[in-house]
Amino acid sequence: MSDRATVDLFVEDRAHEEFIVPLVKRIAAEEATAVRCRVRSAIGGHPRALREFESYQRLWERGVFTGIPDVLVVAIDTNCSTFARTRTEIEEATRDELRALLVTACPNPHIERWFMADLRSFHRMVGHRPALGATKCERGYYKHHLKDAVRRWRAPADARRYRIRLRSRRGDEPVPSRTSRPFAEGIRG
Repeated sequence: MSDRATVDLFVEDRAHEEFIVPLVKRIAAEEATAVRCRVRSAIGGHPRALREFESYQRLWERGVFTGIPDVLVVAIDTNCSTFARTRTEIEEATRDELRALLVTACPNPHIERWFMADLRSFHRMVGHRPALGATKCERGYYKHHLKDAVRRWRAPADARRYRIRLRSRRGDEPVPSRTSRPFAEGIRG
């Protein structure tokens, strides 16, 4: 990668953007690489993210964009399908010329689960530990638990400084899941 890597992102919604962008920046910092994230699509869910990604590729092919990014990130929930099936759907929507730049993020079953992947750290940050149990596929299950935990949030006296300090600690890695590990490895190259 160059001195300042450009990462174009296609994600389902704001929750994906709020999770994926800081994750990309954190991994880039760990690799001592400056990064510029450009969110190209972050509304409309799974179908819209893929349509916007396909439209972006057509425009790139026509020469509307000058240059290409160093990395293309497409983040789509598995929605209780399999990681492999969701990744294949993204890969099949990717033009051959851009496939080497592609990094997929396929949260299983939903991005809200990734927010709560490390419940001990989540509890330290938010002050509430949701009782999640086994993986659930029902729509809205993790979103409900995440919203409930945030509503119960007990902010430390100096929340802003606390948040920055937690983000910068290298030894406080989240527990990787089967679906987050391939994404992190893809970003690292």
